[in-house]
Amino acid sequence: MSDTVTLIDLFGGNESAPVPDPYSVYDRLRVESPVLKLWGTGYEGFLITRHADVVKALVDDDLFSSKANHAGIGFVIGRTVIEMDGREHTKHRQLITPYLAPRALRGDLPGRMEKIAHDLIDRFVHEGRADLVEAFTFTFPLRVFVTILGLPVEDYDQVHRWAIDLTRVGSDPVAGMKAAHKLGKYFEPVIESRRREPTGDMVSQLVHAEIDGERLTNDEVTSFLRLLVIAGAETTYHLIGNAMTALLRHPDVLDEVRANRELLQPVMDETLRWEGPVQLVWRENVRPTTIAGYELEAGSRLLLSIGAANRDPAVFDRPAAWDLRRDTSAMLGFGQGRHFCAGSRLAYAEARVAMEALFDRLPDLRLARDGRSGIVGLAFRGPEYLDVEFTPAPRAVAV
Repeated sequence: MSDTVTLIDLFGGNESAPVPDPYSVYDRLRVESPVLKLWGTGYEGFLITRHADVVKALVDDDLFSSKANHAGIGFVIGRTVIEMDGREHTKHRQLITPYLAPRALRGDLPGRMEKIAHDLIDRFVHEGRADLVEAFTFTFPLRVFVTILGLPVEDYDQVHRWAIDLTRVGSDPVAGMKAAHKLGKYFEPVIESRRREPTGDMVSQLVHAEIDGERLTNDEVTSFLRLLVIAGAETTYHLIGNAMTALLRHPDVLDEVRANRELLQPVMDETLRWEGPVQLVWRENVRPTTIAGYELEAGSRLLLSIGAANRDPAVFDRPAAWDLRRDTSAMLGFGQGRHFCAGSRLAYAEARVAMEALFDRLPDLRLARDGRSGIVGLAFRGPEYLDVEFTPAPRAVAV
């Protein structure tokens, strides 16, 4: 393999086409080029694919800075906690953790999540067939998250589509920039309203919080909200879709999970390893270092492949198989180190509520025999379609 390639060289197709299977490429890279220099297409840097090397870059905050994220997703969302290091990162992260910690997931939030899930299922339960992505997984997480942010629920669909465009900035920077601008305009009146009259939601917390005696500017709050929309909706909808894809491909395991809901935790953990929603993250080494025998100058941008690390056969036996009994303690689906996903508990809670609602309402849910399914993507992975069949629920008869 060449020492310097583009992503198109690696995966073929074009910059906007979804990648169906990056893992065969990663299998070759771990052996032939565990540190591969990339150029072009917005991904200039060094692609890292071995589990041990990815972990090293995630956990060693003194050597590997997160500021490299500014040139990735930070290019469109603005400067946020994902590109901060040290004390600055900790202070900004603490602004949102009260809303995402286990304590926040008690109270009335689980009941509200359940209502949202069942309201969505009510719309297609009588049909006997649905695209589960369009009808449920795409919609559910953002409907939950807009309640946490305190945004109007009727705006969820447009906000979600803007969030998707943000995540595609690497392949379509124009669409990413347009979405960033539109989200900024959308949030302007929301922020001003919360400055005048705080309501106790997360937006109010961001608007009125102080860091070193100063409040966040409107631009800083807007950047934070762009990040939260992506993290709170885009990634969780892929987690639910990927988990349901795995279960529907393994109907015997699906029956077992229906009967024993405690198995939902290993279902989610193995799915995060097998097909994690977030596949790539950036780091930058602040001093010269060596990875896999490759000498890197200070300031080198490193593209860490979480997806490749989670399929590394040096760590996971039969890594391409989805195995509910697997030890997933080494999986990196939510990252590792200081930047471990702050919203992981919320994502777990949402995915659990979503799948339990589907199990309860659609007891014979199965893949449609002539339907579409399949997980795609490079930086973010999930199903575009998930066509399912089930016995339709009887419609109420007016008397």
